[in-house]
Amino acid sequence: MFDAIVTQASNPPERPVDFSYYSAHRCVIASGIFEQISQPAQTDGDNGQSLWQKIQATMARARAQGVSAPIVVGAIPFDTRRPSCLFIPQYYHFSLRQADASLASCNCVSPTTTITHVNSMPDARHFQTAVGAALRCVRQGEIRKVVLSRLLDVDVAQPIDCLAVMNNLRVQNPHAYHFSLPLPEGGVLIGASPELLIRKNARRIWSNPLAGSICRHQDPQRDKLQCQQLLDSHKDQQEHRMVVDDIARHLRPLCRQLITPSTPSLLATNTMWHLSSPIEGELCQTDNSVMQLACLLHPTPAMCGTPTAAARQLIAELEPYDRGLFSGIVGWSDEHGDGEWAIIIRSAIIRQQQVRFFAGAGIVEGSDAQKEWEEIAGKLETMLRALGLQLPG
Repeated sequence: MFDAIVTQASNPPERPVDFSYYSAHRCVIASGIFEQISQPAQTDGDNGQSLWQKIQATMARARAQGVSAPIVVGAIPFDTRRPSCLFIPQYYHFSLRQADASLASCNCVSPTTTITHVNSMPDARHFQTAVGAALRCVRQGEIRKVVLSRLLDVDVAQPIDCLAVMNNLRVQNPHAYHFSLPLPEGGVLIGASPELLIRKNARRIWSNPLAGSICRHQDPQRDKLQCQQLLDSHKDQQEHRMVVDDIARHLRPLCRQLITPSTPSLLATNTMWHLSSPIEGELCQTDNSVMQLACLLHPTPAMCGTPTAAARQLIAELEPYDRGLFSGIVGWSDEHGDGEWAIIIRSAIIRQQQVRFFAGAGIVEGSDAQKEWEEIAGKLETMLRALGLQLPG
């Protein structure tokens, strides 16, 4: 169960890793694919029930063919109506996270490496136009919040070492949820998310939504002023409360107890300050799997907006691309329904000499397009630093 270190079918050192997920609570290293699961998380609004049934049936087949204590790992996209990227591994092991300070911080791409091409979707001007359109919808009462994002495509002069990138992420962001997932269409999704969507152990559940952010500053005094400015921001406090209230609204009917902070605290990454509200609860029963709970909550207003359907429609109209797995969820679940799922942010998809980065910002009443653009730039820095990249200009 969740509190013990468990080894499944011995994962030999020479076996290539297909999936890794590191958190302070449980690390999962998996290899070999017994069966892939692409069924969408949402089927006729059933909040993941049919997906969990599919997973259970696949786990049963895996067990019958010699995989003891099967688990499911992988990712679910931002649009839960799209195919999932999940699989039952043939081999895996759980462990506790060791101190990452012992990792060698390998720079797979140095700051002097030639960047051969950069493309932003949208560019600054088109992003500001999209923010203006979103704010008009807010003022007309159509939505309360929408999250607008940016893709950044970067080509470099030499192939990228994904293991070195993961090492850098673990050293530079020691408290994050680190993940690496090879994609069916090629490439690797890799990241260091600061945000926990849901964790479940028997009846106990935890969530840690983040909303309301500001860039950190290298000067300690100015950095202190930045975090105080975030705490004092009515706009950011209101944005944060939307997310906490939405998660509580979904979880409270399932819980005999749910504890939500009355005011947010601060969570720091190496590039950002975030408003943070750790939520903890006790379920009325254990029948709800962590996968079903994740599908019930995802996407939260922190990644999409609110109301969800209207915000998602506006995103489809204003963003010139499909987010895919970006701002989706990544994690694992065991056959008892326990497990952990984090939000796919501070992430990138790496394909040889090409990298696609992603970041977004919440647009609410009082948002300023230039400040939101700067916030997104700050969030992109997590992955840029891990790759040793510095953008021109």
